[in-house]
Amino acid sequence: MAEVLASRGYENTRFADVAAAGGVAISTLQTYFGSREDMIIEAMRVFTDQEVDALQAASAAEPDPWRRLVALVDRSLHNSERTRQILVEFWRSAMRDDELRDYSMEVQTRYRAPFLAAVREGAERGEFTLAHDAESVTDFLLSALAGLIIFRVQRQPSTLPTEFRDVLLTQLRLMLGARN
Repeated sequence: MAEVLASRGYENTRFADVAAAGGVAISTLQTYFGSREDMIIEAMRVFTDQEVDALQAASAAEPDPWRRLVALVDRSLHNSERTRQILVEFWRSAMRDDELRDYSMEVQTRYRAPFLAAVREGAERGEFTLAHDAESVTDFLLSALAGLIIFRVQRQPSTLPTEFRDVLLTQLRLMLGARN
């Protein structure tokens, strides 16, 4: 389902496309999901939950707040093309669908949580001397990562992810007043 959604988009994904890709009958999908919109929304829910879970796992694996932020940035920078396409499709679709919009706010809170926790923990430990509040630093970081995703999905000229990473981590270190 994710492959179909990534290639065809929210508006153009049909039961027939998903049935063909998954090797199931259209009637099975219709019975299980009810409507095309419900099928697509469920697919987006499953996909975004997997992304949030992956970030939380990366966060849990690193006890040091700075290295945890670097791991989260790296995880975000190295998403597959399909992942980037689905994320952009999710954001775009959430602008027009109330159910997706509500869910996107929940996803954003969960997606943001490991980044924010690392910033706060570093400040509490005295490893960071924040130039701005933790929420603003986190929002800046996530906005930069989302912007790069959009550039890459649209295949616009942009810096390489490794170069972008260096600039982003330099700026993040400055905002955090990181000592290490």
